[in-house]
Amino acid sequence: MARIRLFHWNADEAKEFLHALRAAGHQVAYDTQIAPGLAARIRKSPPEAFVIALTRLPVRGRDIAAFLRGLKSTRHIPIVFVDGSPEKVDTIRRQIPDAVYTTLERLAAALQQALAHPSVAPVVPPQMMERYRGRTAAQKLGITPGAKVRLLDPPRDYASMLGPLPDGVTFLESPGINCSVTMWFVTDAGLFQARLASIRTLAATTRLWILWPKGRPQSGLTHQYLRKTAHSLGLVDYKICSVNARWSAMAFARRKA
Repeated sequence: MARIRLFHWNADEAKEFLHALRAAGHQVAYDTQIAPGLAARIRKSPPEAFVIALTRLPVRGRDIAAFLRGLKSTRHIPIVFVDGSPEKVDTIRRQIPDAVYTTLERLAAALQQALAHPSVAPVVPPQMMERYRGRTAAQKLGITPGAKVRLLDPPRDYASMLGPLPDGVTFLESPGINCSVTMWFVTDAGLFQARLASIRTLAATTRLWILWPKGRPQSGLTHQYLRKTAHSLGLVDYKICSVNARWSAMAFARRKA
């Protein structure tokens, strides 16, 4: 029996993974998000292997693996990725080639292999924020040439905040026009919660970015709060970035049925 820590972003789907791991005799701790204090909890009770599902939010799966490889205390603990679309798996495999990649049906055998043959010199991929280093705000937000960008509650200095832009970008504040990117600037937790139900519908037709000011935890606006509130209304986050010294941003999509 081994101590396993499972990461899966959908509680219902995770039941199959938990059943497979426990049926093989393993003791399983389970996480659905990258929560505050995670590193401390893992250091206090380190597992013998990590199992990360790629069936939902594979980018987040890749990010938690990079986070774990970035910590000296967890770098040598085997990582087993499970399922996921072939193109997403191939992308992650290029970045973390020494992890184990398998399916749910073969998880027990793959986990046994990972435990028996851990990587001697684990690959440490770039951390989440490092991937954006040197890129403009527009590149981080996916603003391409000719894009229509919807602005919701923008600050007066939004143009200087975004910096250089591709040719032909148009900014609009009308909710009735189709836009490839929507940027909602949030500065108040209460207003965010009150308006999210109506704004979330935009995630079906546009890349919805929610931006919030850095360094103001007393306002209640943290990425954990934004993520938890959005999840409760059927949204899932799939990307996070630092826009500039003042603003952070998280991208959301509608949860698939």
